[in-house]
Amino acid sequence: MLQLLFFLGVGGLLFVFLLALARRGKAVGGARALIGARQALYTLRSELLPHDLVVRIFAREDLEFVLSLHSRAVESIFFTQRRRVALIWVERVQAQIRHLRHLHLGSARFYARLEFKTELSLAWNFMILLFSCRALKAAILIGGPYAAPVMVRTVADAATRVCEISSESLAFLTGAGLEGVGGSTGSLPPHSA
Repeated sequence: MLQLLFFLGVGGLLFVFLLALARRGKAVGGARALIGARQALYTLRSELLPHDLVVRIFAREDLEFVLSLHSRAVESIFFTQRRRVALIWVERVQAQIRHLRHLHLGSARFYARLEFKTELSLAWNFMILLFSCRALKAAILIGGPYAAPVMVRTVADAATRVCEISSESLAFLTGAGLEGVGGSTGSLPPHSA
């Protein structure tokens, strides 16, 4: 019985691998997907991942200041608003990462001809990032915006890695005359650590 399960598992993995190889040869979404991914990359790097913004959203100093006021009403409003801002940040990062993942699963692999190692790294980072976003969202809902500072760093670092790899895979767009969409490759703001 154990051998049967083993061979069924191996067969299933081979089937999934063959489906992935069959799908690899097709470009999905065309120019709109490429432009959308380019815009998602620009949004992540310029609006959502700058170090100062992430630090400000999750700054404990703000909480300490509000707590020093000893006003329950102000604390409640502050905590509610900060939770909302943190959740919006996570949701926007997650949405932009989904755009990049959609491009990668469809068009980018076809056009950019990524190496297997790069694809594997990108897939791993997408998986970590999307799982971390869900976990961070749950932590914020349960414990508030200050509940998981390590998860915030994990999400920001994984998103930065995905941006770097995606930027390399989208570099071919500069030759396609699409430099003005979301900025050129050279104009993408770097992630400051």
